[in-house]
Amino acid sequence: MNSMIGFLVVGILLVILLIAVGVLAVIMLRRSRTTGADEPTPAQREAIARLRAEAQTEVDELRARAQSDVRQLRTDTQEELDALRAEASSLRGEADAYQRLTRDEADSYDQSIRTTAEEQRQLAQAALREAEEARLEGERLRSEAATFSQTQHDEIREIRLSQERREHRLTEREERLDRDGADVERRRAELEGLQAALVAREAALSEAEAEHRSALERIAGLSADQAREEVLATAQQESRRQAAIVARDIESEARRHAEVKAQAVIVEAIQRLAPEQTAESVVSTVDLPSDEMKGRIIGREGRNIRSFEQITGVNVLIDDTPETVLLSCFDPVRRESARLALTELIADGRIHPARIEQVYERSQRRIADRCQQAAEDALIEVGIHDMHPELVTLMGRLRYRTSYGQNVLKHLVECANIAGVMAAELKLDVAVCKRAAFLHDIGKALTHEVQGPHAVIGADLARKYGESEDIVHAIEAHHNDVEPHSVEAVLTQACDAISGGRPGARRESLESYVQRLERLEALAAAHEGVAKVFAMQAGREVRVMVEPDSVDDIGAQVLARDIAKQVEEELTYPGQIRVTVVRESRATEVAR
Repeated sequence: MNSMIGFLVVGILLVILLIAVGVLAVIMLRRSRTTGADEPTPAQREAIARLRAEAQTEVDELRARAQSDVRQLRTDTQEELDALRAEASSLRGEADAYQRLTRDEADSYDQSIRTTAEEQRQLAQAALREAEEARLEGERLRSEAATFSQTQHDEIREIRLSQERREHRLTEREERLDRDGADVERRRAELEGLQAALVAREAALSEAEAEHRSALERIAGLSADQAREEVLATAQQESRRQAAIVARDIESEARRHAEVKAQAVIVEAIQRLAPEQTAESVVSTVDLPSDEMKGRIIGREGRNIRSFEQITGVNVLIDDTPETVLLSCFDPVRRESARLALTELIADGRIHPARIEQVYERSQRRIADRCQQAAEDALIEVGIHDMHPELVTLMGRLRYRTSYGQNVLKHLVECANIAGVMAAELKLDVAVCKRAAFLHDIGKALTHEVQGPHAVIGADLARKYGESEDIVHAIEAHHNDVEPHSVEAVLTQACDAISGGRPGARRESLESYVQRLERLEALAAAHEGVAKVFAMQAGREVRVMVEPDSVDDIGAQVLARDIAKQVEEELTYPGQIRVTVVRESRATEVAR
């Protein structure tokens, strides 16, 4: 502000100076005009021109300086004004903010006052409510106290009345007891008199009895103890004789009726069940479309037939029979797998070693599926539904297992049906008896793999897969490996005997033949390094497939000699048996 005032003063002074210079120039000009009326001299003109020029220069300088000062003054003034405006705006904003702050504080204070007043009012109302509740509670308590007091008063009055009634009853009871006591004393006196009379009478009776016994002993010549013992012995002997007669009659009647009843039950079971039975053979027949197929089966230099026999373990018999090839093997599973494989090879027409191996593997899977399906069909036929899946799979193995020429799975179905009929006739549990009869030969599915009687193996399997102890006992006792002690076990034995004892059901020679071939294969398979063993040519040849990594060529010769020696020492057989050890190495790689 002070600087602006200083600029204004300097500007005013410059304007005054300019005005003074102009006035001085005008005065000098007039003076020159008044002093000489003639024309001015050149010197005067020059002086006047010079003065004019100087005056004009000074005027221009003063004007320029004044303009510069005015511009500077205007700029400074504008800056001061802008600063003052900014300061005034800031002060105005602060004033507005202060005013708003003051208003908010006033509103907040007013709100707090109103809130405090509202809280005080609510507290007062709460206090009034509490006072009212206290008053009501006091009235309720007074009412309850009055009610309780009245109740207590009534109870005390009732107790007093009850006590008075009890005292009255006690008084009456005492009087009655006094009267009863007098009666008891009177009766006691009477009883004492009667007791004395009884004692006297007993003494008289004892004397009379003693006299009577003495008289009897004199007459019989025996004492009382001897007579008692003699009577008891006579009665005991007579009772035993009568009991023996009755027991003998009952036993004879029971034996006669039991035999008749058993015959009736067995006849009923047999006549209601007449299954078809075909003795199993060790030879299967495969039909050919033409005799030319025999040459393709044999192959170049016998390559195909040798590969087929080596892979399947089955003898292929090709003779002059038209359009027929025979497959011979004691193992029904291997024989049926080979028959399916050869049938598929003939239908396809492509017969070579690699194809034979592929088709045989596929036929083995088909046989496994057939076994599973056969087991499920057998379960449905006998009406058993809740059996462990592993037991079902083992039952399927018995489809191609024979016992003395009789198919084991068909034998089990037949036994289960017979057991059901006999159990119904004897009023036994039909489901338990059928289940025991159906499972009694389950151990035959593992006799190639586990040592021991098939009854014990089957019992262990049944126990392992959750069968009841009655079923397990019936299985392990059906060949008397364990003494049977249940009706189900005896019934299982009877069903097994009925099914196996029917005429034409079994052939002893076939079973012994199969057992001899199984024993022959087991002897060869027990040696180290043996992969597969096949009994060929009805047991006249044994082919042993060894692992090439475990047995070398020299070891193969030694193994053949050891097997032949063991067969000579442990088996009885007609003729001679050839032992052939085959060691084959294969290297396979896939070209990509």
